Amino acid sequence: MGKESQPAPPPPPGLEIGSQDILSAMKEIPGYLDITPEDFKAIYLRAYAHALERLTRVVPASQIMTRQVSAVQTGDSLEKVAAVMAERRVSGVPVLDGETVKGVISEKDFLDAMGAQKGRHFMEVVARCLDEGPCLANPLRVQNAGQLMQAPAISVGPDNPTTEIAELFRQKNINRAPVVDKQGRLLGIVTRADLLAAGYPAMSP
Repeated sequence: MGKESQPAPPPPPGLEIGSQDILSAMKEIPGYLDITPEDFKAIYLRAYAHALERLTRVVPASQIMTRQVSAVQTGDSLEKVAAVMAERRVSGVPVLDGETVKGVISEKDFLDAMGAQKGRHFMEVVARCLDEGPCLANPLRVQNAGQLMQAPAISVGPDNPTTEIAELFRQKNINRAPVVDKQGRLLGIVTRADLLAAGYPAMSP
């Protein structure tokens, strides 16, 4: 091929070049492709450019967020919170005071409250429950959502781009963020699963 390809920078972690990226790249290269090493390199570089553009395009939170959100109130018992999470099969929920987001409760908060110390391994909690019976959950019976939640909630706005949200998840080591309006009212929630669906393979736990 007459035209030399420009070298590409190293791909960021998790960037995957898909079939559509390759097809798009092939359409951009004129003439017959006999897939020589030079041809393959040209296709790869163009496919990389397509994948990078797809990954870094500006997509606001409002386009990927889950709008039907399971949430609880600060005064709800932890028994009710656990029941909501179990019924909806979610690992975390926003905690509201009326319509305003005040915090977030996750499975980890329950496990930490049941363990003797922060960071106890899940199977340690299971082992103690099997050995000591339901007494490990007794402290939870006298608490409510407002006491167990992580506050203030790490939230995002509907216009925050997914690139910023992905970086926020990495920095804060979180799996979800409520999407709120300027008054702090719940609009939806963005999770790692939403980011994965939006093209962020590096968000896998």
